[in-house]
Amino acid sequence: MAKLTAITVENIKPGPRRREIPDSGCQGLYLVVQPSGRKSWAVRYRFQGTPRKLTLDGALTLASARKAATDALYLLERGHDPATAKKSAKVRAELAAANTLRAVAEAYLVSEERKPADKRLRTIDQRRTTFERLIFPVLGGRPVADIRRSEIVKLLDHVEAERGGRTADEVLGCLRIVFDWYARRDDDFRSPIVKGLQRTRPIERMRNRVLTDDELARVWIAADGLGVSGRYVQFMLLTATRRKEAARMPYSELSNGDWLIPAARYKNKLDHLVPLSKAAQALLATVPRIAGCEYVFTADGKRAIAGFSRLKAKLDRASGVSGWRLHDLRRTARSLMSAAAVSPDHAERCLGHALPGIRKTYDRYEFRHEKLAAFEALAARIDQIVNPPDGGNVVKLRA
Repeated sequence: MAKLTAITVENIKPGPRRREIPDSGCQGLYLVVQPSGRKSWAVRYRFQGTPRKLTLDGALTLASARKAATDALYLLERGHDPATAKKSAKVRAELAAANTLRAVAEAYLVSEERKPADKRLRTIDQRRTTFERLIFPVLGGRPVADIRRSEIVKLLDHVEAERGGRTADEVLGCLRIVFDWYARRDDDFRSPIVKGLQRTRPIERMRNRVLTDDELARVWIAADGLGVSGRYVQFMLLTATRRKEAARMPYSELSNGDWLIPAARYKNKLDHLVPLSKAAQALLATVPRIAGCEYVFTADGKRAIAGFSRLKAKLDRASGVSGWRLHDLRRTARSLMSAAAVSPDHAERCLGHALPGIRKTYDRYEFRHEKLAAFEALAARIDQIVNPPDGGNVVKLRA
């Protein structure tokens, strides 16, 4: 039995049959040479009196093969079977790969996306975006059971420094939801997230931005020059709806002056009736209908209007008003209803908010006439702001 060297290993030629060449430089180590010329390494030993063989994976050099063989024999000396240990390690590695944060999060997201439309989470697309942009690049490849609280804190520190505390809390919320989802399905997993990791207080996360009368007039007038996108913004204000509810409105939801948003598209998972004011109906009449397109507001005649960030940037430049979000139009509309002396109950119904206490269970009245009166009052209030009595340098609320 000769002591192998790196040169001899490289120069050994294949024969007609498989060969195992022992290495005198390391007990139990063999160089395996296949007729094809492929070379590998194996360790032969006895465990509890039974001959055993451990195949060393990978294209190992002589030095690394000897190191692996020495490690295997060390396990043998301590009473462990190296081949069994290798299989266990392989199983653990495979389980870890199947349970990376990316794999677990994908399983959660897919489970939500496959739910019926009326039960599907409304913000699932936003959560997927948060994972793909902010979480997966940092922790996606880590086994979920190995992620430590310190890693999460470090990620939140980075997001807060780059994007602010609100976004950091959004990342934390997504991680908490997935960890809790996985904990309900795994016997041993414990979420590393604890109380106190938030970067902002709930009261700080609540927005209270409302457009002033002057700002509203400038935004409305600027929207007049943005075509269908501008009509979409004005329609959101006239109906006090959320941006995706209005953006994805198909013609099939409109009937006899009413807009019925189905439960599958509404936040509280209930059908929501929006009686359209005369101003809202007149506005829709100015939006060109594209043959073959189901959506009222579309930029390409195929899909619902999107690109809200670009639209908002254009609106800011054209109006000179900044520091607000499209969703703030909904809060502005609700405030204008109060200014127009609309009953709080009716105004809340217009926004699709459930009434408090037992009333939400027993009061099933649709309030169509009351809501229509409220939306007409809202339209009238907007018209007074855009077209003040003194005439001013403004444009007429479009009909």
